[in-house]
Amino acid sequence: MRRACQPRPMASLSALLLRLLSLVHFVQGLKGWQRLIALVAAGGLSALGFAPLHLWPLWFLTLPLFGLILDGARDERPFRAFLAGWAFGFGQFLVGMHWIGYPFVVDMDRHAWMLPFVVPLFPAGLAIFWGLAALAARMLRPEGPGRVLVLVVLLGSAEWLRGHVLTGLPWNLSGYVWTGSDAMMQSASLYGAYGLSLVTLLAALAPLLALNVDGSRRVRHGWLALLGVGIVAGLWVFGSLRLPEEPVPVVENLRLRLVQPNVPQNEKWKPELTIRNWERLVQLTGSPGLAQDSVVVWPEAAPPFMLLTTDGALEVVASLLPDNAVLLTGTQRVERGETNRYFNSMVAVDGRGEVRATYDKSHLVPFGEYLPLFDLLQPLGITQLTGMHGGFSQGEGVRTIRMPGVPPLGVLICYEIIFPAAVVEPGARPQWLVNMTDDSWFGPWAGPYQHLDIARVRAVEEGLAVARAANTGVSAVIDPYGRIISSLGLGRSGVVDASLPGAIEPTFYSFSGDAIFFLLLIIFAFAGAVFSRATP
Repeated sequence: MRRACQPRPMASLSALLLRLLSLVHFVQGLKGWQRLIALVAAGGLSALGFAPLHLWPLWFLTLPLFGLILDGARDERPFRAFLAGWAFGFGQFLVGMHWIGYPFVVDMDRHAWMLPFVVPLFPAGLAIFWGLAALAARMLRPEGPGRVLVLVVLLGSAEWLRGHVLTGLPWNLSGYVWTGSDAMMQSASLYGAYGLSLVTLLAALAPLLALNVDGSRRVRHGWLALLGVGIVAGLWVFGSLRLPEEPVPVVENLRLRLVQPNVPQNEKWKPELTIRNWERLVQLTGSPGLAQDSVVVWPEAAPPFMLLTTDGALEVVASLLPDNAVLLTGTQRVERGETNRYFNSMVAVDGRGEVRATYDKSHLVPFGEYLPLFDLLQPLGITQLTGMHGGFSQGEGVRTIRMPGVPPLGVLICYEIIFPAAVVEPGARPQWLVNMTDDSWFGPWAGPYQHLDIARVRAVEEGLAVARAANTGVSAVIDPYGRIISSLGLGRSGVVDASLPGAIEPTFYSFSGDAIFFLLLIIFAFAGAVFSRATP
């Protein structure tokens, strides 16, 4: 009897590689609308790597596809390279930040007409950064493995620019795909979110290091394809070693109470619901378990009126708080004069009803809290989402607040916490951070979870705990390693009672900022030039 033929392992591997290279050739051959559709779809799939799904393995499929298509377009007109990068970015921002349209349906009568413009134009504008990175790669025309390193440098630079140009919007940076794992985001303590994004881009694009630009049926420098695996393993090992087995020691004689009233945004400022909304805050704050030495945190703009100028409001707060307790609340504040100035503020009130500190939000949301080019756009019927004429005025900047009996703290209102290296007053490091926010603006699903993960990365970068009070959730106490100690889920009303984790030693990033990120850019760019020149 003849024995059945057994396939040889090397022959099977070779056949698999040939099939993969055939797929490479097919992808690089996409043209016109087929190419754009594939890129938009790939970008949209990559967005699923962010919260709330955290499907990060998709980045190791979609980013190589993006790079392969760029390789296939390198001999075409430069605009087509720009269009390829823009299409991928458009898909990613459209899916990852689809919630951006939600604020425009809160007040349907005033803002719904802008929705068809905002939903496509917002991701289209952010995608320009990816388009410019692809265009620059096309113009430089690096060869061999060097082309991948150059593309990583350009995309990493685009992410940094996105966080700074026109006040910046560093939301869903590439490095945030790792926030589903406490260990994987720990290297942000060395080089921050931008550095983590750069390393993530290199890991995801590493398979292209082994392929020729022309997609021919040859593999060169095959060992370089394993670089991505090594980077992922290195991130996990570093993070696992950095995370302590024991909980972070807590601040003694201090308890936190985070209040989450869960008032829908479209009900928050209705006059007929003012009393109901105020009573909900009062009842939750005064619920059993409020300790003598408590710091109570209310969300952004929690009172349904201006707390400091409403008769009897501070007296009610005083009646709620024990003598040694302090309330930190977001509220609107007015400075009266020939022209009144309004601020989105934090106010600290003690158990006697006395105001102990104030802070005014300094990084305001364009079109949300103020209207750029007000005199030009307002006559066209375009207004900011807040109903206040002229919008809010800008505060003086982040600062450390000191009060007796409370560890020095930094206050970040809403999206002020999304900006790396801009959450702590220089030279005056606080012992913890307070983030008061109203994430009901960000919709009922993805947006609030993405905002929460951003706050966790800030904790890792600075080595500071974050107490986060959100109107509709997620309210949470986050330790200096970005781990959630206690939380209250999205769409629920209640309180979070917890101890405050103490600060750890300052991280490298907390005093070096983005220096390591820029150093890595230089190193990768130099390596890209070397590999490109060494390629025959």
